[in-house]
Amino acid sequence: MVKKVKKSCSFLIDHGFKDSEIGIILGTGLGGLVDHIDVIESIPYEEIPNFPIATVEFHHGELIYGKLEGKTVIAMKGRFHFYEGYSMAEVVFPVRVMHALGIKKLLISNASGSMNHSWKKGQLMLIDDHINLQPDNPLRGNGAAAFGSIFTDMSRPYDPAMNGLFKKVAEEKEIILNEGVYVAVSGPNLETRAEYRFLRNIGADVVGMSTVPEVIAANQLNLPVSAISVITDECDPDNLQPVNIEEIIAIARDAEKDLIELFKGVVRHQ
Repeated sequence: MVKKVKKSCSFLIDHGFKDSEIGIILGTGLGGLVDHIDVIESIPYEEIPNFPIATVEFHHGELIYGKLEGKTVIAMKGRFHFYEGYSMAEVVFPVRVMHALGIKKLLISNASGSMNHSWKKGQLMLIDDHINLQPDNPLRGNGAAAFGSIFTDMSRPYDPAMNGLFKKVAEEKEIILNEGVYVAVSGPNLETRAEYRFLRNIGADVVGMSTVPEVIAANQLNLPVSAISVITDECDPDNLQPVNIEEIIAIARDAEKDLIELFKGVVRHQ
């Protein structure tokens, strides 16, 4: 795995990916931040040695290098999921590559469903903590120990300083920013009514199929990370409606303007 990371880094450095400060992972329907980046280089995932290829139709699969709010950033336009058939090592491979390229902070976005009935579609949630129900772990197996202790402490997985900054920017911009617990499941199907009740009862506010593996990998690397969920559907088991993926994507895109303002504000203050 270390050799694969080095080979990817060598390729990217040769293509100008240098002096990187901040890594950004953009979730489902949330690629619009790229329009605010002064792009220096953009490379499709399939051209990068050892990189997985995004298979989900609404994940475009490009690694973006450029300037955002005066900072040098690497942005993933499209991420990888366990449900696509990748190993957890493949899911978090880009985090390890970005860290090797020099990023000092990692920002993540995702789309999620809310079991908290006081929150509405289109609102944002700052992740304070998470519950991992995915059936594998990126720190398991041969090679993971090369990136740090596999017994990584997860008592505060989300960086308190960056979370505080997100809340400050939200207040300044008058953006509703809820705060709560994200639960990661394997997917790709959505949950049953009983599963939503279970997830709420164990302490989760929102549910999704990503983010947690990358956060675990970042913590192993001692890389400060912060993450925002866009609430794209309301998961009330007593009034559950059939899922509409097109609607979920549309809601994510409508909410993206607030997410972009938050990300730009946090990057500006790094």
